[in-house]
Amino acid sequence: MERDGVPLPPGAADFVPAFPATDGPARGATSSAPVSTAPSAPRGAAADHPAPGAAQPLLVLDIGCGVGGFLTSLARFGRVTGLELDEPSIAFCREHGFPRTAVAASDHLPVPAGSQDLLCLWDVLEHTPDDRAVLAEMHRCLKPGGHLAISVPAWQFLYANNDRVAHHFRRYTRGELVRKLREAGLHVRKATYVNCLLGLAIVPTVLVIKAREKLLRIPFGTRNNLDLPAPGPVNALFAAIFAGERHVLRHASSPFGHSLFVVARRPPA
Repeated sequence: MERDGVPLPPGAADFVPAFPATDGPARGATSSAPVSTAPSAPRGAAADHPAPGAAQPLLVLDIGCGVGGFLTSLARFGRVTGLELDEPSIAFCREHGFPRTAVAASDHLPVPAGSQDLLCLWDVLEHTPDDRAVLAEMHRCLKPGGHLAISVPAWQFLYANNDRVAHHFRRYTRGELVRKLREAGLHVRKATYVNCLLGLAIVPTVLVIKAREKLLRIPFGTRNNLDLPAPGPVNALFAAIFAGERHVLRHASSPFGHSLFVVARRPPA
């Protein structure tokens, strides 16, 4: 099924709002000019260019940036541009101090070939109907030696109503995503499952919910886990558990987790 010419994930047709198409040479872009590739300092820095002899700031794209939750964190690496297909989200970013943002589709980015140092896809790839086309576009946009960081939901057997409401086309295994990255001409430097400890509780919970829905023939709803209220201390505890994994995963990779994190590189010329 499609809406406005865009394929929709299974069961998502009732939940995806329709937005008017935007004209322009880059699919979904709001301007005919490409995103600038000239380096500049992060927001709040004194100058747009580094002092002589200083390290050149990286050119970073946060693709599928949503309402800009990662833009500030990424700014420490260099000049960050947020790209997002949803026009209201970009309007929100601009209203809240992030003018370097644009509407763009992940398989047709408004940047020149070989221009970016770092591309980020935080829980974006699963939303795209053709993930191979997106990964090929990542290869096109990266400089030789540039890096791509990806996070995606893991394990297709966990695909549930939560994924339908979130407009996911699929979930991934490490082997599948690594294979697709290599097919796109990228070299995988790190591939690990994450959300490991919490996954021990999440996975059986999801399987029980799926079994209940199937046995009792419960109709698919429009709510997902983001609609569930959680006290602040509980959220803080979960966040601390999740964040604590980094101390182990920077030295090793996990064979199990609710999500998957991968860093890949375009080979140097």
